[in-house]
Amino acid sequence: MQIGMIGLGKMGANMVRRLSGGGHDVVAFDVSPESRQVLMDEGIEVASSLEDLVARLRPPRVCWVMVPAGDPTRSTVSALGTILSSGDVVVDGGNSNYKEAPAQAAELAGAGISLVDAGVSGGIWGLTEGYCLMVGGDADAVALVEPAFRTLAPEGGYAHVGPLGAGHFVKMVHNGIEYGMMQAYAEGFELLGATDEFGLDLHEIAGIWRYGSVVRSWLLDLIERAIAPGAGFEKVRGVVADSGEGRWTVEEGIERAVPTPVIAAALFARFSSRQDDSFAARLIAAQRNQFGGHAVVTEDAPRGGAE
Repeated sequence: MQIGMIGLGKMGANMVRRLSGGGHDVVAFDVSPESRQVLMDEGIEVASSLEDLVARLRPPRVCWVMVPAGDPTRSTVSALGTILSSGDVVVDGGNSNYKEAPAQAAELAGAGISLVDAGVSGGIWGLTEGYCLMVGGDADAVALVEPAFRTLAPEGGYAHVGPLGAGHFVKMVHNGIEYGMMQAYAEGFELLGATDEFGLDLHEIAGIWRYGSVVRSWLLDLIERAIAPGAGFEKVRGVVADSGEGRWTVEEGIERAVPTPVIAAALFARFSSRQDDSFAARLIAAQRNQFGGHAVVTEDAPRGGAE
């Protein structure tokens, strides 16, 4: 199929590469000339503007928006609504709040354009491992994009989880769970590291837990990489940002009277990390860098705020 990808950051660019490698006809765009040039040098068709991208696509057009959540996504979707045509589809693949979907869908619907919300997990490893895709939206609109979904996802890693908003809701809870898992690993390894009498090798322990242990997981694989000798973990400071989904998950728990104490505690631990440098927070920062390419604050950098 033919698809336009808007946003060529750490995930968007690799999604373009995976789609192109899977036989799809991809037209890419980013506001950064440098990002456009990188893919152009790889032989990817690159547009110079949103208008140019839409002009290069054949109806019914599919435009995937992979830019930061919030104003960048809202403004991009709104702009597409003025230049796309009836029957076209916009996919919001960012970590948008699911509550924003109805208003954006209504804005597009006036021009006959459909909105699909796609929660995407996979980080910087998605190019080789595939992306888990949690998709919400009208069945006909989802069906139009499904060939791309199936190329991006590994076997069994894609589902149309429900109507509009469901994709981002499921991704929100996914990320809330991620907060809790990362915090549990970090606290456990901090406790191991604080035990002097056994001379424990944390890297060795992370390594053996990856095989046969009931706590084995991809996050544990990344911990083993992050704390390996020479990986630079000693330079990572325990300053951990939160990009919104953990907060929204806790807020949803409060609104629906569903207890989420582990996720809430993990969220608050991230708040604390911005005030008190700790081993646990450093390890969470290193994990986020390993799976998502998120920037880490090193020991020679000035101490900053929340984001």
